[in-house]
Amino acid sequence: MTSQWRDLLPQAAAASSFDVTSDASARAAQFAALRTGSFVSLASDTGLIAVNGADSAAFLHGQLTNDVERLSSAQARLAGYCSAKGRLLATFLMWRDASADATIYLACDADVQAAVQKRLSMFVLRAKAKLTDGAATHVLLQVGGPAAEAVLGKTFQALPAGPLAAVHATLGDAPTSLIRLPDAGTARALSRFLWSVPVAHAAEVWSGLTQAPGLTVVAPDLAAWLDVHSGVARVTTATQEQFVPQMVNWEVVGGVNFRKGCYPGQEVVARSQYRGTIKRRLHLAHVDGPQPVPGQELVETSDPDQPCGMVVQAAPAPDGGFDLLVEVKLAARETDDVRLGSAEGPVLVFADLPYEIIDPTETPASSAAAS
Repeated sequence: MTSQWRDLLPQAAAASSFDVTSDASARAAQFAALRTGSFVSLASDTGLIAVNGADSAAFLHGQLTNDVERLSSAQARLAGYCSAKGRLLATFLMWRDASADATIYLACDADVQAAVQKRLSMFVLRAKAKLTDGAATHVLLQVGGPAAEAVLGKTFQALPAGPLAAVHATLGDAPTSLIRLPDAGTARALSRFLWSVPVAHAAEVWSGLTQAPGLTVVAPDLAAWLDVHSGVARVTTATQEQFVPQMVNWEVVGGVNFRKGCYPGQEVVARSQYRGTIKRRLHLAHVDGPQPVPGQELVETSDPDQPCGMVVQAAPAPDGGFDLLVEVKLAARETDDVRLGSAEGPVLVFADLPYEIIDPTETPASSAAAS
């Protein structure tokens, strides 16, 4: 959590430090809000990069895996930032606000934000683009449910209708944006949003949300459960340069545009797609025992000396244990005998992702012909 946010929102800071194992009744109430109620959670695990300047879209278009030049203010997009070897250094949720300078925002894991911002800035050269820490101007909140929507309706004329849709307004004279996040599958039937709130109004907004009847403040560690169930991976420090985008289904969820121009690692990403060499995929699973951590190895019992995958994200599950996103060899997934850490480690119980694994480069007609 940034120092700016901690000072602005002491209540949110307290919620962020809540020990999810210490109070069973509070934990149950928070999971109930995530499942079927209304909630607000400080997105303290999310960093924010703001990009301004006449060439900002063109610059980012040449660096990221998705189309930035055609990014409108009405639609957010997922994008990745790769090394020259096609390995992900960061994954972003990006949007363009409705301000006069049309700032582009890149939301990523908080731990990688500073290093990635610095790396991107090295390649600006003569382009008219400037990257700054967006957390200095905006606080990110994750909200969902009817009670939260009633509060949102006081600021926004309409709420985003579908996943990755975006709407904008002003609080005072500062721009504020609301992005509908990807659905979390069967984990939640109601919509959830990321609200980018100007720091000058953060305390006021937080107070309005937390005082709304029927709305529960949820610890970020528990709200991460919805992120896991969305099947949209987040690259952290522990998993940087571990995956080409397809290994974490990034092209399936819309984070790669195969028709745009070049970007770092583009040849590797394209070759993996068109030569059919994708042998590892992202999966949803559950595990009991100690909390898994990103980067932790997975093994098969039959071949414990050779890792078959890696933990990407993990979050506490409502009924105990942890739900997680894991990158696993397809062959190992078929054996259904994958364990955490070692052959004696807890076994992973796999579940269905909220989307099908499809090839976005195929047209419906060619897909039908292939089947």
